[in-house]
Amino acid sequence: MDGLASLTAAIGADFGDRWITAPGALAQYRPLEGPHPADAPGIVVQPLTIIEVQRIVAAAHAAAIPIVPWGVGTSLEGNAAVGAGALCVDLSRMNRIVEIADADLLCVVEPGVTREQLNEDLRSTGLFFPIDPGANATLGGMIATRASGTNAVRYGTMRENVLALQVVLPDGRLIRTGTRARKSAAGYDLTHLFTGSEGTLGLIVEATLRLHGIPETVLSGTWPFTTLAGAVDTVIAAVQAGIPVARIELLDEAAIRACNTHGGLDLPEQPMLFVELHGSPASVAEQRAMLAAIGEELGGGTLALSTDRDEQRRLWRARHQALPAARAMLPGAVTWISDICVPISKLAEAIGRAQAAIAAAGLLAPILGHVGDGNFHVFFVLHPDDRDAWARAAKVNAAMIDFALSVGGTCTGEHGIGIGKREALVREHGADAVAVMRDIKRAIDPMGLMNPSKIFL
Repeated sequence: MDGLASLTAAIGADFGDRWITAPGALAQYRPLEGPHPADAPGIVVQPLTIIEVQRIVAAAHAAAIPIVPWGVGTSLEGNAAVGAGALCVDLSRMNRIVEIADADLLCVVEPGVTREQLNEDLRSTGLFFPIDPGANATLGGMIATRASGTNAVRYGTMRENVLALQVVLPDGRLIRTGTRARKSAAGYDLTHLFTGSEGTLGLIVEATLRLHGIPETVLSGTWPFTTLAGAVDTVIAAVQAGIPVARIELLDEAAIRACNTHGGLDLPEQPMLFVELHGSPASVAEQRAMLAAIGEELGGGTLALSTDRDEQRRLWRARHQALPAARAMLPGAVTWISDICVPISKLAEAIGRAQAAIAAAGLLAPILGHVGDGNFHVFFVLHPDDRDAWARAAKVNAAMIDFALSVGGTCTGEHGIGIGKREALVREHGADAVAVMRDIKRAIDPMGLMNPSKIFL
């Protein structure tokens, strides 16, 4: 009897229909986007409680079976790729909001809670959770990949918004990291060791998160530019001037065309900023005036902002649906999304280089970016069987990473390393620093069972 069969014999019956072995159901846990290899898992289990997670992990550890955590599978660098011999622990049914402590501006959630679910529950409290990576990802997955998104320029990333965690270690032990306090100088910062660890050190089973007050006034809208460089230079100048924009997203002509078609918009097909401002009526009016003055000198058209919630939802829904919109531009295509992040002063050059490389390669690849913090994405739209196009896309991606590293940036602003950027991690941090990361991994997971083959070559 092999390991998975013996594990099923030992504990499978206790989980009923939450212990999944049917091939058709297992196939749903195979990420399909991007170039990274992915098989269906050997078994999927859906725990409901922390105690169940501990039991699953302890049993898998005893049988030396690899474990891969799963939320909703939105990771983009093969972070959640499982493999036929592995146990996939699907945490999406651990979706309770345990506590909302509005007086302390925090909440406690299970890992399967999604960001939209949390904000829906928070609506009556006057608070919200700002991290918005676009997809309706689970919060556990967002912590594991240190996600950010459209609001990061003002509210930070998951790194700044995680206060404490409960984590099941590779042998089944449960630890708590962090506290409900806003700061601490007590010992090693284990909370942020697990934040961004991509499931390679343990399974996050509970999180205490910072909350923020819903702003009194929200202005959202669009801002067309005559050139991509003008739009990017406007963002750089706004950030350097200290204007506290909440969101400032760049879409190039191809991205606007996709959003118009898929999202029902009617925007001019030219470089565009999607902008959102938060604050009091007076403060957002001041932010708007300062932005408009900067953009006017750099080819900006009308900065059309509105407080209408329906218009705002329509705009940001179109932005968040940019991935399926891009995919729909080429019948039968899939998408490979890559990102880099650079110092803000190098942003215009980074995007200009990427756009030129895409054109020279003859590829369809819209560019979108959380450009307020120097982060942008390229959506390569490719036929699955067009190997030549995939090879050209790989060269463009490699050139983007090379430039980012040459100017002190990073190979990934928010997607993580997963399978796709393991070699770039070594170039970014150096072999000695990555060796220290490996030492930490070995100390916590000496058998190498937690999300194997991720982060490290």
